[in-house]
Amino acid sequence: MGPALGQRGQGLPSAAPAARLMPMNPQRKAQLAYRGAALLTRLPWPLLRGLAHALSWLWIRANARESRVTRRNLELAYPELDTAARATLHREVLFSTALQALETLRLWTRPPARNLQQHLQVRHGEALYDAALASGKGVIIAAPHFGNWELLNQWLASRGPISIVYKPPEDEAGDAFLQLVRGGHNVQQVRAEGAAVRQLFKVLKDGGATGILPDQQPKAGDGVFVPFFGMQALTMTLVNRLAERTGATVLYGWCERIGPDMQFALHIQASDPAVADPDPLVGVAALNAGIEAIARRDPAQYQWTYKRFSLRPPGSGEHDPYATARHPH
Repeated sequence: MGPALGQRGQGLPSAAPAARLMPMNPQRKAQLAYRGAALLTRLPWPLLRGLAHALSWLWIRANARESRVTRRNLELAYPELDTAARATLHREVLFSTALQALETLRLWTRPPARNLQQHLQVRHGEALYDAALASGKGVIIAAPHFGNWELLNQWLASRGPISIVYKPPEDEAGDAFLQLVRGGHNVQQVRAEGAAVRQLFKVLKDGGATGILPDQQPKAGDGVFVPFFGMQALTMTLVNRLAERTGATVLYGWCERIGPDMQFALHIQASDPAVADPDPLVGVAALNAGIEAIARRDPAQYQWTYKRFSLRPPGSGEHDPYATARHPH
């Protein structure tokens, strides 16, 4: 007969502590993360702004990845700036980045209708979007990493069903968290994987709308090199392919920060028709030109913490501009 159930360190009782230490499932982790975010963002907004200042200062002080990548991006994109001007912009970008993260947590943990009422102070181009959607040809919203794109997502969902393309985190709990905070009424999240293109074609052919973040560097071989801030940048062809093959209307969309208390202005703007050119080099170059014009409105609100130029054109002899002896990747 096996050990008695009451003997310490033997038999089944030893499994009880082990059971308590078993990893939580992704959904449970996501729920806990949501509650933590909701608790944090209940702090008064001036305190959260102060937290953003502290976080950006720590990034600079510790020479964190966010600080290093931003500094290098600004050297590449704004070579005309002197050292002092670039240092000032560097600090402004990092503060804006930290602020955007806290804004997003607050938006994710509050009802979208309330967010739109409280924070979207000015709206440009609503009629343009509504008319494009009503045409039945399908609408592609190209949404650069500028201002707060999560507020833009909530506005898009308020106008009707929207399919949003996203790159899922490697961690299952992270993906479950995104499903929790971005999901809901009118929102379909489409994983940027093999079946995504077929799903988006169907959405557009049915006269629906899709939102795409077009300034993420794709994998080698999945895009074309075209200019962006004077640099050859590997850029996705997805927007160009969808527009050229479906005839959908391509619009730029962004929510620009216009005040210290989470005040934003919505902008919906027509794209250059060349975005849908049959030649992907022409179409993607036109797309990047529009994104660059948006980013130059207020460079501090663009996501310069991202390694946008790490992949270089084949045969160019160029190396990863972010790689150093201490930080080779």
